[in-house]
Amino acid sequence: MTSTSTSIAPIVITPPPLDRSRHAAPQVFEHLRELIIGMRLAPATVLQRAELAAQYGLSQTPIRDALIKLGEEGLVDIFPQHATVVSAVNVTLARQAHFLRRSIELEVVHTLAAQADAALVNRLRDSIEVQRVLAGRENYAEFVLADQAFHRQMYEAAQVPELWSMVRRQSGHLDRLRNLHVPIPGKTARVLRDHAAIVDAIAAGDPAAAQAALREHLSGTLAQLEEIRQRFPHYVKD
Repeated sequence: MTSTSTSIAPIVITPPPLDRSRHAAPQVFEHLRELIIGMRLAPATVLQRAELAAQYGLSQTPIRDALIKLGEEGLVDIFPQHATVVSAVNVTLARQAHFLRRSIELEVVHTLAAQADAALVNRLRDSIEVQRVLAGRENYAEFVLADQAFHRQMYEAAQVPELWSMVRRQSGHLDRLRNLHVPIPGKTARVLRDHAAIVDAIAAGDPAAAQAALREHLSGTLAQLEEIRQRFPHYVKD
């Protein structure tokens, strides 16, 4: 481990109340993962096991287990007997997650357009309006969550909700890139436009148009990779 990493001071975390009816480690993992993906724990942030245990009010065992799981997703680098550091955004893993998500969602929107369910179309359009309000308020964190809810609805409507869970588990690095990208001027407007095009194609019962709109939508973040890299050069690695 380099001296640069060891010199970074650990951050203070304010954890939510833990559900005592559930195991602690998954809750710590979920909370830390949310902070990392939301870039509230930026790359190179040091996570000291003892300090995390004190902040969560737990022993070091569930903290260790949570950190190991974060390491398995490539969201942290673990240096045994020393510290754990939030990893840089890995572009290779982000590209792989994008490939997986695009492959699945092309089939999802094809299925939904073939069904042309009017009730689903109304729900999706309501979701877009929620996103529009959040974009107008520049509430980017909630906008990203509303964006995810929009896509989750489509998986559920296609009756493949477990695939959504799988995609989410694989998308940590892609989601971190998206969280860096969303505040860039014009990004939320494009997301809203793309979502509307997807829903319009589903409403029209046009699977090919739905797939074309989805393909265009999912190309956005990686297409702007160089701009993201220029804005956040220390956050991104190949």
